[in-house]
Amino acid sequence: MSQTTRGKQPIRVLVVDDSAFMRHALTQYLSADRGITVVGSAYDGLDALAKMPILKPDVVTLDVEMPRMDGLTALKRIMTECPTPVIMVSSLTQRGARPTIQALMRGAVDFIAKPTAGVSMQATVRELTAKVQAAAGVRLTKLSQPDTPASKSISAKQAPQPFRRGDPLVILGASTGGPRALEALLPALPADFPAAMLMVQHMPPSFTQSLAQRLNERCAVTVREAKDKDRLERGLVLLAPGDYHLQLEGLRRVALDQGPPRNHVRPAVDVTMESAATQYRSNVVGVVLTGMGSDGAVGAGKIRAAGGKVIVEDESTCVVYGMPRSVVEAGQADRVVPLPDIVSALMEMLG
Repeated sequence: MSQTTRGKQPIRVLVVDDSAFMRHALTQYLSADRGITVVGSAYDGLDALAKMPILKPDVVTLDVEMPRMDGLTALKRIMTECPTPVIMVSSLTQRGARPTIQALMRGAVDFIAKPTAGVSMQATVRELTAKVQAAAGVRLTKLSQPDTPASKSISAKQAPQPFRRGDPLVILGASTGGPRALEALLPALPADFPAAMLMVQHMPPSFTQSLAQRLNERCAVTVREAKDKDRLERGLVLLAPGDYHLQLEGLRRVALDQGPPRNHVRPAVDVTMESAATQYRSNVVGVVLTGMGSDGAVGAGKIRAAGGKVIVEDESTCVVYGMPRSVVEAGQADRVVPLPDIVSALMEMLG
């Protein structure tokens, strides 16, 4: 029997999807877990809004593309009228990725990709079940849209600067709740940020590209999805593409590979942190944000063993306090601070 954050009471789920097949499949798979009860389904956003006051779900799975009322519009109404943790259900396409990223910024806890040919249904079901369980334990006060300084975008950008031997390197990792945390954190970095940054966010391929584009539009630093052999530059944030580990090659380049998943994920924060610690020793600062699981704990240990420093997001601002907790409990955090204070802590360490 699955353990839930709600004690012995099963998690009540409302499934919202315009596909009758998907409604049936999600209901069947979720109901197989005795810690979850599917209390109903809805065929679009309007149907969901009508049923929520009656069914009172603990978690909603919400399709992105639907007639009459799409997922983004429905999410906004749900968070305003009957705040409830929401997991978006998205197609694995660029068309599905953009609105899904927007949904994560607007308060959705997480998302799951609709299964496609060649994807293990068992793996999809395990992922969805775990995300429903995590969502049920989220405090809604942590789902408000971050205050992003949008005015500090394109006009404030400064071209990245050459990365020299001895310059600092920041490795940032996040998972569940990460996109919203990144949208709150990265725009606060100054245009003349004195370090190079590598970032790992657990996401499928097309979603990391959309996330990088959205962040780049809102940041004074440059943010883009990493490509094999990209050069490190100060003021440049390279995001690991989905399904690829991001490592260092030599002193100034990155390398992508599809080595075995670590902590059941690829890209993995541990892989990037370990590579950085080996190459850059005491010039590395690790940052671990909200997320499920323990990815980042081993890597944080490697960074500190090499003489680097590690900052961890405090539980008070985490959507899911899994990854940060694992670093703290392993005794590998130099600073534990709320999300709004991470940039100032980071700048102190870099200074």
